[in-house]
Amino acid sequence: MDPELNRYILLNESKGLVPGYPQSMLDILGTRNIAAVYGSTHKYIRNNMLSLVGTPLIKDRLLPRLDRYIKMCLCDWDGLTIDIQRKTMDGRRNVIKILKELIDKRRASLVTYDDMLEHLLRDVDTKYKLDDDEIIDQIITILYSGYETVTTTSMMAVKYLHDHPEALQELRDEHFAIRKGKAAEESITWDEYKSMRFTRAVVFETLRLATVVNGELRKTKSDIKLNEFVIPKGWRIYVYTREINYDPFLYPEPLKFNPCRWLDKNLESHNYCLLFGGGSRLCPGKELGIATVSTFLHYFATTYRWEEIGGEMLSFPRVQAPNGYHIKVMKF
Repeated sequence: MDPELNRYILLNESKGLVPGYPQSMLDILGTRNIAAVYGSTHKYIRNNMLSLVGTPLIKDRLLPRLDRYIKMCLCDWDGLTIDIQRKTMDGRRNVIKILKELIDKRRASLVTYDDMLEHLLRDVDTKYKLDDDEIIDQIITILYSGYETVTTTSMMAVKYLHDHPEALQELRDEHFAIRKGKAAEESITWDEYKSMRFTRAVVFETLRLATVVNGELRKTKSDIKLNEFVIPKGWRIYVYTREINYDPFLYPEPLKFNPCRWLDKNLESHNYCLLFGGGSRLCPGKELGIATVSTFLHYFATTYRWEEIGGEMLSFPRVQAPNGYHIKVMKF
């Protein structure tokens, strides 16, 4: 739980601190996914992943799609009581079966598609070509990790904004200013997304306070000495970043929801901000996740007001609403 030690572990994979996820997780995500591999293979797979979800793709192609899909999702919520937390549990075998069938169909077809699977199949990296197992693991990793983190962050942002009306009003002011002079069907632009300073601050404060991801696992490849303790070869280390989020020296009044603390850009880049991991394993979907939650908040907060119906919230071992988080939604 020590900030300096955690940072050292996350930034020193080359010194023998490699991914150490349990078999139960690898059974879902696969052994060839970006979270499991290391060495030169990890570099190539990471570059491949960034080609799918990196900033250039968000700017040119993904943001317009996010805009369109989120508007479609939110268009008919008026007057409904909804569970803002959606849970889906896929069995990996069904997903693999579907993806394998899709891959076979794509390879046998002359038709091209504008999606991530097509990119992985058609765009050949001359340095490292993904095989079918790696392609499947990449897609499952994007679906699994992105769904869990984005949905939970969106739910908790709605919860915190409901509980802090002054923050909600500031967020609405930011978004109503963007919508001013725009037709209802007009999408937000990249420059408008980048101007959402307070919204980005809300996302970071939600991630910090709700602690959507508690930590990361590493495994020792050899005996290693950390803070005068010898960790034997093959042992796992849980980098528990949760407590860093509540460190009063890093975050004054750490249990208070205060998005304004993130308006100082230096806070986002300080050494112990490990909300998205660190080092070579900094989450490649960081900006896509922030853009998705920001786009959701843009349309949700400018279209609806809502009343909290409720639902029990648990913060340990991870934030969740066991019976859902229900709100009644009404258009302005």
